[in-house]
Amino acid sequence: MTLAPETTDLKVQLQLATEDDDWFTVCDLSALAPGRGVAALLPDGRQVALFRDRNGSLYGIDNRDPFGGAAVLSRGLTGTHQGRPFVASPLLKQRFDLVSGECLDDESVRVAAYEVRAS
Repeated sequence: MTLAPETTDLKVQLQLATEDDDWFTVCDLSALAPGRGVAALLPDGRQVALFRDRNGSLYGIDNRDPFGGAAVLSRGLTGTHQGRPFVASPLLKQRFDLVSGECLDDESVRVAAYEVRAS
């Protein structure tokens, strides 16, 4: 029997680039609605934008839009382009790959991407 994620006590965690490669618990999985983003504060003061797609995959990228400078990527629209999941910034609409952080509209720009898991 498989339980829906909303009925479990699963936590969303991301791997931080530290000496120990620690996993940081961010929130309950139930806080992530499929297709919507959530912003969270990291221990070092940066923000991460977390996403869960309709298939249940989890993604984490920096929340700061490198083009506009505002922390808004968690409020962007999600979609796919040639099989690559992305979020489009609500500011200037640049699309960022949710796996790699690469800007799909300007390959010279990227945001940090994090490994995310439910545990």
